[in-house]
Amino acid sequence: MKKIVVTGGAGFIGSHTVVELVEHGFEPIIVDDFSNSDRRVLDGLERICGSAPRCYEMDCQDGARLRDVFREHRDVVGAIHFAASKAVGESMEKPLQYYQNNIGSLLTLLDVMQEFSVQDLVFSSSCCVYGEPEEVPVTEEAKIQPPASVYGATKQICETIIRDVVASGRGLRAVALRYFNPIGAHPSAAIGELPLGTPENLVPVILQSAAGIRGPVHVFGGDWGTRDGTCVRDYIHVMDLAAAHVEALDWLSPAGERTTDEARYEVFNVGTGRGTTVLEAIQAFQRATGENLEYEIHPRRSGDIEQVYANCDKVIRALGWQAKRGLDEALRDAWRWQMSLEKSR
Repeated sequence: MKKIVVTGGAGFIGSHTVVELVEHGFEPIIVDDFSNSDRRVLDGLERICGSAPRCYEMDCQDGARLRDVFREHRDVVGAIHFAASKAVGESMEKPLQYYQNNIGSLLTLLDVMQEFSVQDLVFSSSCCVYGEPEEVPVTEEAKIQPPASVYGATKQICETIIRDVVASGRGLRAVALRYFNPIGAHPSAAIGELPLGTPENLVPVILQSAAGIRGPVHVFGGDWGTRDGTCVRDYIHVMDLAAAHVEALDWLSPAGERTTDEARYEVFNVGTGRGTTVLEAIQAFQRATGENLEYEIHPRRSGDIEQVYANCDKVIRALGWQAKRGLDEALRDAWRWQMSLEKSR
């Protein structure tokens, strides 16, 4: 089996990608410090995959320990880099932490990959790199605007670093996947999003509100220039997003062939191509689950942008990937996951 190092592999998107890797014949090697994830995820992965994936608990900024992982698994053929601090609001309050963690971890990984001649990298990027786009749906050729948050700035910088390393001819091939808004959970309800502390993303807030863990959903801004005054986002099922990572690995090394003479670097939007307002997402949750939900309109939040959703023509054409699951299915899967958490409390 082809081994892939997955940094942040116990996180929300990382854990679902681990499942996809196993199902497509890869052996994932998880590196995670559990600063933004929970060890229970490993039990869920064992239930789904039949065996627990190899996991190393460590900060991937620790170059010495990361080298030990690559030294132990000399047959690693690629890496998927998820490990990063990811809350937009928090990034505005703790900029040094975000710059150090998000950029430092990438630099360490690239250094170790080069040392061990591991060529293929899939990078977890974000639609935040577009800032406030001039037009929607946004394409990969859109002008990169000043970032609306420190988190978005770190993703812009990381993409630049990767592009420059590829261009240097040092044997790196990379894909940056610009995620839009991942939601949902594995249909088994064995793994899902498990935010630590107070969540900032909409769907975890909706789930906790519906479960009675918190009060009404806070909607940040009802006066945006959108069809109902609330922000527009592109909500993609996490299982669809996970599948895009496997397609990206196959694109980097067609038919498993790995050469040293071809530099490859591309960016792809990974979304549904449909924009949904916050109020529409709330209504969809109620429709999909039959649960009532209360919400309140609050002032706008620092770092938010008005609307962004994907043009996915490029990823469909190049990778043959396309989102298959709709918003209602994603919300039902997410609610099933939340209910499994409530039963385990």
